[in-house]
Amino acid sequence: MASIFSKNPFTGETGKEYELDTPNSISEKLKLNKKIAGDWSRLPIEERCKLLKKVAGLLMDRKEEYAKLMTSEMGKPISQGIAEIEKCAWVCDFYAFNAEDLLADELIDTEADESFISYDPLGCILAVMPWNFPFWQVIRFAAPTLTAGNTGILKHAMNVPGCAKALQTLFEDAGYPKGCFQSVLAGHTEIEELIGNDQIKAVTLTGSEKAGRRIAEVAGGHLKKTVLELGGNNACIVFEDADLDKYLETMVMARMQNTGQSCIAAKRFIVCADIYDEFVDRFTKRVQKLKTGDPSAAETYIGTLAREDLAQTLKDQVDRSLKIGGKLVMGNTMNGAYFEPTIITDVVPGMPVFDEETFGPVAAIVKAKDRQHALALASDSNYGLGTMLFTEDTDAAYSLISEIPDGAFFVNDMVKSDPRLPFGGTKASGYGRELSREGILEFVNKKTVYIKK
Repeated sequence: MASIFSKNPFTGETGKEYELDTPNSISEKLKLNKKIAGDWSRLPIEERCKLLKKVAGLLMDRKEEYAKLMTSEMGKPISQGIAEIEKCAWVCDFYAFNAEDLLADELIDTEADESFISYDPLGCILAVMPWNFPFWQVIRFAAPTLTAGNTGILKHAMNVPGCAKALQTLFEDAGYPKGCFQSVLAGHTEIEELIGNDQIKAVTLTGSEKAGRRIAEVAGGHLKKTVLELGGNNACIVFEDADLDKYLETMVMARMQNTGQSCIAAKRFIVCADIYDEFVDRFTKRVQKLKTGDPSAAETYIGTLAREDLAQTLKDQVDRSLKIGGKLVMGNTMNGAYFEPTIITDVVPGMPVFDEETFGPVAAIVKAKDRQHALALASDSNYGLGTMLFTEDTDAAYSLISEIPDGAFFVNDMVKSDPRLPFGGTKASGYGRELSREGILEFVNKKTVYIKK
């Protein structure tokens, strides 16, 4: 039977061995899922919420264990790993408390004696998930989806197999029936075949635009719903009146957290001319103070990228941008999977660091003539995940809401996911929503019920 090994991207050491799933083992998992799916969907929602509450408790009990696992498999700084697990517990608590209300029948006044919308589970949902937030991305899918009465199969990224196995064990240890949430370690061919299986009712993917297009194509061929959360090229707009004393730290974090490996990171800093020089100077000095090094050390903020090929891709994007006019302020050195925090100025449309998603600690700084020019530059993107704006003129910010074509618009804060708010994008950043009421209703049958007595 074929197998894979985990690999520590910081040390280069090979970790544990994991057997890959075969068509036969996947078939057995589907059989197990089918065996329990009916009973699970009929289980009263208050019982499903109690189990989710247990998941939240286990996450908090095991947060250091899970954080160490993420550090060893994809290089996440340990302190940020602990914060990720705490956020996972938060989303579980949110749905454990609110799911019953969110899924309650919605009464509609018609000529019938009774008419309403019933929110029924679809069945087994396939989740294709990435490595950059290996617990959060999965839990924010699983918490609402399972609580709505669905079951789940997880196809996780191949460089975080230990995280994938730990997530299945987490739900089983909390008391979920075996088969309710299962992990599959398999390649693209097996997953595409799985999508075509009648037992899979819908697919959700968080990943690259390329992966999203392929999953949508395959699922569409089988008339199956998809939710896609894809790449981002988020703009951080800095108006001339922005309070750098108050918000500079937030702007640095918006680019550099998780070593820059985040779809919602601020990748293009579009700064009005009047404050441009001050911003570049202060932003650079703050980035230079970030602690880099061993991601297992508590004080480390910038660790390593998850794989060496990702660092090479990032360097290629930076080098190509410098060749056509970008100015290197700091960084652009790599050592294995490590990529030094990098700042490029004089960035304009047409450069890779402006047009493409840069998945690592690279800040592209763009000078805008004025506010209107800044807004035009921000919208000049194939992506539409989120935009952030820093300004003291919040009245003006309100008037700009309809001009921002993205899935999120954050004023004086970084774009971030929150269980209470819907999360998702537009354009090449995908479609559908996760989290909040919108997220739990993505994988239910919104059934019209009309009764005359």
